[in-house]
Amino acid sequence: MSSPKRRSEFLAYGVPLIEEDDIAAVVDSLRSNWITKGPKTQEFEKRFAEYVDAKYAVAVNSCTAGLHLALVAAGIGKGDEVITTAMTFASSANVIVHVGAKPVFIDINPVTMNIDVNKIREKITPRTKGIIPVHIAGHPVQLDEIMAIADEHHLFVLEDAAHAVYTQYKGKMIGSLGDATAFSFYATKNLATGEGGMVTTNDQALADKVRIMSAHGMSRNAWNRYTAAGSWYYEVLYPGYKDNMTDIQAALGLTQLGKLERMQGIRNKIAARYNEEFGKMPEIEIPVELEYARHAWHLYIIKLNLDKLTIDRAQFIEELKEENIGTSVHFIPVPMHPYYKETYGYKQGDFPKAEVIYKRIISLPLYPKMSAQDTEDVINAVQRVVERTRK
Repeated sequence: MSSPKRRSEFLAYGVPLIEEDDIAAVVDSLRSNWITKGPKTQEFEKRFAEYVDAKYAVAVNSCTAGLHLALVAAGIGKGDEVITTAMTFASSANVIVHVGAKPVFIDINPVTMNIDVNKIREKITPRTKGIIPVHIAGHPVQLDEIMAIADEHHLFVLEDAAHAVYTQYKGKMIGSLGDATAFSFYATKNLATGEGGMVTTNDQALADKVRIMSAHGMSRNAWNRYTAAGSWYYEVLYPGYKDNMTDIQAALGLTQLGKLERMQGIRNKIAARYNEEFGKMPEIEIPVELEYARHAWHLYIIKLNLDKLTIDRAQFIEELKEENIGTSVHFIPVPMHPYYKETYGYKQGDFPKAEVIYKRIISLPLYPKMSAQDTEDVINAVQRVVERTRK
């Protein structure tokens, strides 16, 4: 039975955990005179590569930039096709468009909400050059199957791990398995630098090209040309981009990485508590953590069993707002957005599993700044909404 008391203050959907050590690290960068790419960025790259067990890591200003740079470095461009999931944020597909290629969407496995690996082969054509699997909410995709398909057809596998810092697949860290992996350090992510991202890979040539392309295509050591050890001379090797991370962001990344396991422990406890209570409710389907997975719990996505409720998802969200609980939806399937419908001719029914799931999902607050009482408030609010709207 839920508590009868409504929460008095609004609980935001997502808030980063910024502590005194984070603030001190950023202040130290500001006082050091290195506020753009510098020694802390290099240290963050080194430590993050070690954390995910990858040989190389390149810090960039967003996961989107990382995805884009990796596609460019892999030589994917005009006339090519890249397969990805229909259920993801638009950036996973936008970067394919940015390099002049065509995104080819695959429907989802409704259990994990990840790409349905059994549908990939039927979408491969002579123009297919890559696959971008997305680890939705922090649950890994079935990488063995994807890598086998990629090996068979000589495809580049670029993992979108925006949600998957900490995630493991069969005991191995995400970031060390595909040809390249892009992570996000956006403000609400498990490891937050405000804006920022990282590309990891075991391919030195790919890492070198991503690094060069992230800084206008300038030669490798151009970043330190203003130091005593540097030189004013540089060469532009490619028409690159301005996608590098700054030392201010990297300073925050280093402190956040240092306490990631502690922050993750809080996420795990909140997810377990949610599972315990919501698992008792036939009106709600809780997220899974399959046997091969270590879930990052970046998101906690419930699926409403609408046939057991008198309201739809939109009204459920409004009811939670009235309870002072913030929520979100992850995601509107990409082929449902106007650009993709108008450009590629997608229509309702093309991705039936993603379309049905989309109408049922709500992301609940889950972040390490939440208190035990915050967690109970979310549980009580969901229970109250269900109690007054169940059939």
